[in-house]
Amino acid sequence: MPVFRLDTKEVYFPPAYLADDSGLLAIGGDLSKERLLTAYSMGIFPWYNPDEPILWWSPNPRFILYPSQIKVSKSMRQVLRQNKFEITFDQDFEGVIRGCQNIPRPGQQGTWITQEFIDSYQQLFDMGFVHSVEVWQNGELVGGLYGGYMGKCFFGESMFAKVSNASKAGFIMLAKNLDEQGFELIDCQVHTGHLESLGGEMIPRLDFLKILEKNYQENYRKEDWSNHFRTDFEF
Repeated sequence: MPVFRLDTKEVYFPPAYLADDSGLLAIGGDLSKERLLTAYSMGIFPWYNPDEPILWWSPNPRFILYPSQIKVSKSMRQVLRQNKFEITFDQDFEGVIRGCQNIPRPGQQGTWITQEFIDSYQQLFDMGFVHSVEVWQNGELVGGLYGGYMGKCFFGESMFAKVSNASKAGFIMLAKNLDEQGFELIDCQVHTGHLESLGGEMIPRLDFLKILEKNYQENYRKEDWSNHFRTDFEF
């Protein structure tokens, strides 16, 4: 399949099923909130190196996790019962995305989370599409994750941890709340062993796109998830 070239004048993407075997669909465009929302609604996400033009992806199969099937190991149950961490929602989005920007990642040089990227996702946070999960220990932000949502689908973007089990604790608490709120899936984008251990699995891209289609959402309002998400689950 060809890789499509985008410009900044028109917010347009070709259908996700036209991505090449690696999942790469298009190159170029911009990170405007309109383009990003269009991308997510079509099962497409940006992922690129700072010295590259923006690359847009839609892998097949897609790595997802059903919130109702989150796996909590015996050791993680113990961590959560011991209240080693304080977990909050939407309290420090900038701290979370900068934590994701700065954390070293095996096999990667640099990060796709540029200042332009942060500015764009801050706009999406301010409008209510993006939400964050913070993990604290002794008053310090030691882990977290962020992502967007549409209907009953959550699009996980990135996570970080400065101490062992911090990102796992945040992800598990998020999944428990999303399950309670009736969310259908968490989009994990591409496979990682970390998320597979929590219950992540591959599904055909077509199945993923069908779920997105019925969860399409056009309008958003700013909403603090701390108001209806909780942390008192029994483990």
